[in-house]
Amino acid sequence: MSATSSSTTFSYKSEFLGIFPLPQSRCRPVISCYSFPSTNRASNSKRHLITRAASEGGGGGDDEISKSKEPSGSGGSMLSLEDVNPVGLGRRSRQIFDEVWRKFSGLGQISRTVRTDDEESLDLLGLRQGGPMCEFAIPGAQNTTVLVVGATSRIGRIVVRKLMLRGYTVKALMRKLDSQVVDMLPRSVDIVTGDVGDPSTLKKAVEGCNKVIYCATARSPITADLYRVDHRGVYNLSKALQDYNNKLAQLRAGKSSKSKLLIAKFKSEDSLDGWEVRQGTYFQDAVAAKYDAGMDAKFEFTETGQAVFSGYVFTRGGYVELSKKLSLPIDRTLDRYEGLVFSVGGNGRSYVVILEAGPTADTTQSKLYFARISTKVGFCRVRVPFSSFRPVKSDDPPLDPFLVHTLTIRFEPRRQRPTETPQGSKQDLRSFKLIMEYIKALPSGQETDFVLVSCTGLGIEPSRREQVLKAKRAGEDSLRRSGLGYTIIRPGPLKEEPGGQRALIFDQGNRISQGISCADVADICVKALHDSTARNKSFDVCHEYIAEQGRELYELVAHLPDKANNYLTPALSVLEKNT
Repeated sequence: MSATSSSTTFSYKSEFLGIFPLPQSRCRPVISCYSFPSTNRASNSKRHLITRAASEGGGGGDDEISKSKEPSGSGGSMLSLEDVNPVGLGRRSRQIFDEVWRKFSGLGQISRTVRTDDEESLDLLGLRQGGPMCEFAIPGAQNTTVLVVGATSRIGRIVVRKLMLRGYTVKALMRKLDSQVVDMLPRSVDIVTGDVGDPSTLKKAVEGCNKVIYCATARSPITADLYRVDHRGVYNLSKALQDYNNKLAQLRAGKSSKSKLLIAKFKSEDSLDGWEVRQGTYFQDAVAAKYDAGMDAKFEFTETGQAVFSGYVFTRGGYVELSKKLSLPIDRTLDRYEGLVFSVGGNGRSYVVILEAGPTADTTQSKLYFARISTKVGFCRVRVPFSSFRPVKSDDPPLDPFLVHTLTIRFEPRRQRPTETPQGSKQDLRSFKLIMEYIKALPSGQETDFVLVSCTGLGIEPSRREQVLKAKRAGEDSLRRSGLGYTIIRPGPLKEEPGGQRALIFDQGNRISQGISCADVADICVKALHDSTARNKSFDVCHEYIAEQGRELYELVAHLPDKANNYLTPALSVLEKNT
């Protein structure tokens, strides 16, 4: 079978199916894909030892009942119907399970001090240092704090426990400290109060956090609630994390791996020096030229303290642009970074960013590379990865950021789309206004900073599907523009069933039609944190299925998980980046 860049299918056995694995006999083979049983010794021993703990923990109670019911003078015990009451037995087994799980989950925090009287329980569960639990450990987890938003959701509850089992420090953002909701989380989780719709409450939440997993979603179909949680919530939290990273970078004198390279910051009239306004045309139409009203543009620092590039283009095939030759420090070349981020405002026009690369001594050998960006009405941040730049001439080689020496921002009316102002009136597409705040180079990271669980729209009522998807896609777009390393997961309809039982399809074509278990989605979230192939990727995921005859959409790829049960790296390695 052959692999394609559009979708891949992988079969795996999760070592942690929601909470505990089910017997292997529950696993079902999948046509066109292989399903392999788990070889994780920690999983098998854990299942065995938990059963042993339940049986040993309940033994004492049964003996006491037997003794209390034994009649005097009788050599054996007599059990009444009350002794085997299913309600009482169920309550007792649940108490034993809760006690075992409390001790088991609390070990996820490395800093927690274990009491002496718990040592016997640790031996029983096989969780001592060097025991089977060590196979859950992830390098770097002990020094990583993860903020989980939506920790009490269907996916969030599993994510929290998976993180703790691997040694992460876990913080959970909650809107209110409701005792019933708090009891749903393990005691060792650090709970912070805040509202994703209120940026002022998020500064404390992100302090000390290295990564974020966003599982929250609006609970009501009201447009305002969708906008607050699924759109502004993602924007506010990504901005708070970015601001916190920038603060750390300043404290470390710019030596942090997360610090950006400042290319231009427009805070005074002097900051406009070196920028040149130019104009031109792609072609000249002699007949239509006499009817053109011309074009004009200017770049000025206004009385309100803003650097504004504005003007109009009425000439057919005309354009205006703002350009500057870059002067970067010798030890800060752009090849050490992965892209550019623009902080701009204006009236929502689209622009072309052009990079000129080549030897500075001979600019005649320079090559031009372009990428198109879109802005919004008001202020926004636009992230432009270097990988998105394409050569103007198809025969030219790919962009080498090390050779970039000139940056240009071009406006051309021919590719503009109608936009509506907050008042509802449409603007003239031939005029533009771009307020410049700063231009920075994004550091090239290896891992994901922000994992967002979105949706495909399947399973949502048709009457409100468009509203939900609009808010979700707006939140995704704000995350891509933030400058953080991101992973956006769009699962199919969620199912309450064990994970790791079926093969998964990863796709970027909006073509999936099946659901997926919450445990599978949670497992992907946790694995994506330290997987370099997951950085800056968006993808759909669902359970593998057999398409109808003549409607096949995928070329299925069978994959044997490696020793570490790593199915995500080969699955995402063939998907397109910066999506």
